[in-house]
Amino acid sequence: MFTGIVEELGSVAGVEYLGDSIRMEIAATTVLEGVHLGDSISVNGVCLTVASFDEGHFTADLMQETLDRSSLGTLNTGSKVNLERAMAADGRLGGHIMQGHVDATTTLRERTSSENWDVLRFELPVELARYVVEKGSIALNGTSLTVSSLGDDWFEVSLIPTTLRDTTHGELVAGDMVNVEVDVIAKYVERMMLPGFGQTAAPHDNTDLAKD
Repeated sequence: MFTGIVEELGSVAGVEYLGDSIRMEIAATTVLEGVHLGDSISVNGVCLTVASFDEGHFTADLMQETLDRSSLGTLNTGSKVNLERAMAADGRLGGHIMQGHVDATTTLRERTSSENWDVLRFELPVELARYVVEKGSIALNGTSLTVSSLGDDWFEVSLIPTTLRDTTHGELVAGDMVNVEVDVIAKYVERMMLPGFGQTAAPHDNTDLAKD
């Protein structure tokens, strides 16, 4: 699990194309503290497994599902990425519960800058619209953000200086693609509300067995 509180900005140090998969090398510092093989690190919101590491780098393998669902396949050497280690059980949930399982990608429509914050308007993927609510949480490139405004086919987030400085969102321009993960709680609630969900066969009538 992750919280969407980005720990550092890393960068892509290398990309190896392996047919239907990619091996990516990421330059980092903070997220490598205490790292072990097999640990989970969120890279732009995608939960990746540490396949190898050395001082200042780690590698991860990206399978076809990851390439189809996320924007990681479009990254090149030098691309900046948001990094976060999996949440420790005794840590603070500073953002919201995130799995690192990207639902889709979306595109930045426009950016409006003010003196102390920026408002970013994104396309709202039709298949995710029912999970997005005003003032609700949404993860964009692994960053826990609040939906500040919502339309039929768009949503907005308002970014403070810290977010602009410490994540990739500070450099996004119209047309850029980001990874989206909606609130998993909304998906579970929807699933449980489906007709017939959780129903089991009626218990056997043992009335006759109880008769003398």
